[in-house]
Amino acid sequence: MKKSFSFIYNRIKKLKRRTKILLAFLIIFFVWFWNSLPNPLFNEPDSYVLEDSKGELLGATIAGDGQWRFPFNPEVPDKFKTCIIAFEDNRFLYHPGVDPIAMARAIQQNIRYSRTVSGGSTITMQVIRLSGKRKRNIFYKLIESIIAVRLELAYSKKSILALYASHAPFGSNVVGLDAAAWRYYGRSADKLSWGEMAALAVLPNAPALVHPGKNRQGLLRKRNLLLDKLLSQKEIDTATCQLSKLEPLPDEPKPLPQWAPHLLQRFKKESRSGASHRAQTTIQLNLQKTVTQIVEQHHRFLKGNSINNACALVLDVETGSALAYTGNAYHPENPELQSHVDIITAPRSPGSTLKPLLYACMLSDGMLLPHSLVPDIPTQIGGYTPQNFDRDYDGAVTASSAISRSLNVPAVRMLRDYKYPRFYETLKRTGITTLNRPADHYGLSLILGGCEVTPWDLAGMYAGMARSLLHAKKNKGKIPAKEFHAPRYLQNAQAAATVTNHLNFLDATSIWYMFNAMEDVMRPGEEGLWKQFSSSQRVAWKTGTSFGFRDAWAVGVTPRHVIVVWAGNGTGEGRPGLIGVQTAAPIMFDIAKALPATEWFEKPGSDIMVAVCRQSHLRANIDCPDVDSIASPPNGMNVSLCNYHHIIHLDETQQYRVTENCVTPSSMIHKSWFILPPTMEWYYAKKHLDYKIPPPFKPGCFAEERKVMDMIYPEANAKIYVPVELTGEKGKTIFTATHQRPDAKIFWHLDDEFIGSTERFHQMALNPAPGKHFITLVDETGQRISRAFEILEKE
Repeated sequence: MKKSFSFIYNRIKKLKRRTKILLAFLIIFFVWFWNSLPNPLFNEPDSYVLEDSKGELLGATIAGDGQWRFPFNPEVPDKFKTCIIAFEDNRFLYHPGVDPIAMARAIQQNIRYSRTVSGGSTITMQVIRLSGKRKRNIFYKLIESIIAVRLELAYSKKSILALYASHAPFGSNVVGLDAAAWRYYGRSADKLSWGEMAALAVLPNAPALVHPGKNRQGLLRKRNLLLDKLLSQKEIDTATCQLSKLEPLPDEPKPLPQWAPHLLQRFKKESRSGASHRAQTTIQLNLQKTVTQIVEQHHRFLKGNSINNACALVLDVETGSALAYTGNAYHPENPELQSHVDIITAPRSPGSTLKPLLYACMLSDGMLLPHSLVPDIPTQIGGYTPQNFDRDYDGAVTASSAISRSLNVPAVRMLRDYKYPRFYETLKRTGITTLNRPADHYGLSLILGGCEVTPWDLAGMYAGMARSLLHAKKNKGKIPAKEFHAPRYLQNAQAAATVTNHLNFLDATSIWYMFNAMEDVMRPGEEGLWKQFSSSQRVAWKTGTSFGFRDAWAVGVTPRHVIVVWAGNGTGEGRPGLIGVQTAAPIMFDIAKALPATEWFEKPGSDIMVAVCRQSHLRANIDCPDVDSIASPPNGMNVSLCNYHHIIHLDETQQYRVTENCVTPSSMIHKSWFILPPTMEWYYAKKHLDYKIPPPFKPGCFAEERKVMDMIYPEANAKIYVPVELTGEKGKTIFTATHQRPDAKIFWHLDDEFIGSTERFHQMALNPAPGKHFITLVDETGQRISRAFEILEKE
């Protein structure tokens, strides 16, 4: 190695001085030549461009320097390639970056006419000039020629043509063929005609030609000359040439499509540094247009009630891909509407939309059967008093009916049994990402909208459950982690699982029962008539309304799609009538009608059949007279036995209950009877006229030890705040009790002092002093109940 270097050194020493200088110059020139290409070649800001699943333009933003400049596109339409080569550089495909023939012709023409007639630049040289924005004189033209040769060594002819098409000026603030096609003709470059493409091909040579009302004849002449040249080269036929000449020239730039402005801004916000500013999404343009038009149609009506915002999201269940993304009713001309806010990513109170998940979790855990009776009675838990929307109670309802009717009191009692910290973790594991505070911060209000959820996360959660049900047979009843993942809107995005193993808090059968309970909800304005039409879309759906009428929700699920709709005000202002079933549900169903109908979810196979009591729908005990069998979730056998059916003993007339103290067992008639606890019975009997209260005990018989009297309000250890009336006087608290015997008389005592008695209707208005008290009720048979409570001081 040393000998080789010594040999070269000795040879150089023997060279003449002039030769050494020449050699040094050649080395320097070669190094400069090899490194002459800018890196990067173009460093200008791009527009953010969003396309649908088929490459159609959804929207674009203007670049940071005020230019409409779409990101580099490696694909160049054949028409543009033919036109630009014919107009700018006939020998482009053959020369090494510099065309000596064109250069010589340009010099000859410029000398003959004593002015610049032709530049002689090749397309490759123009790419170099565009990349560096160099001055246009002989010296810089020489530099361009040299760097153009270097560019030819580094890039293919196709790539050089693509660089030119993406960065050539097309008049006004339009740069690049893609932007020019949309700005001047309102469609993509690959859909342009020969006449339109010829008009664009002549613009980079003189971009000032496109100016409304000016230079029209110059542009027309150049375009027609190019068309004639294409005809002479047999690139087009005579008919095409003539028809192309009749096509109008581009006029004022057209506005670009804005079919998904909020998704475009989201893409811009989430775009990583160095990533392409052009993205192909999963959005289906036709569906996007339909959904946007539906939202806009309803928004015009909602604005009359000062409900200024609405959004809609449609997901594909199988992939979790967003098919339509309308982040808000878009009205940038009216800043007061705040239509720029993307509600789909905004955390909002979910109202009742989480109740179905709790129902499915309790089914899966063996705490309920699908139609088990659950209490719907006045409830106070640690100072928290939930109320149903209609402020009424049913006494007892089936769990499925509680979901379809969206009753608040049963939901809170169900969450109390399931435990809110557990449900909090369940929400996180199914994809809810906005629970940023500890579970104790939300408490039982979690089930009634006491947290914040984005429409994006909520749609992903329901899509995960629908997907789990579709794959139930393939997954043999288990729910793998991959079924629950965040939705996606980019085609190349990878779905990330929310959990890392199989879910142990859900099963397919429970989800199937959940969706069927959701399907039974009465559709707005249809009164159940949709079932009469075979073409009607079956939809499992749930509405939600947040406290103060600030948020209205509707979620719709089919085996193929999930639809989430929100309506309200981005400012959080509540409005009368801002209720899910009135404002969001009509939008959701209009969207559902625009989607293709599909077969309903297949019921998962279940080997577990459970005998249930026909009246309570709990597991049948030996006293249940009517027993049915239902397919149960795996843990259905863990549900408690029916505790509402009891054997009672009647006399021969069956008008009185008796005991062995007054009637011999052989004279008794033993009968199973459906008996609810007193408070549940008091409300249940009002709504169910077929409910039979057990007969009274026969006079002289000792009653069985059973609770026949109960205090409805207040709950034990309740803390009561008594407001001041409009008259300025302190209000009274209404204490309410119930007794199983309609004619029973109850004696009331406050702090051991008798205060009165009631018959049939057991209510008493009291005004105890602030502090702790206890109230005692005694009936004619001596049965008694007592409750401690506290009257709070006025602040």
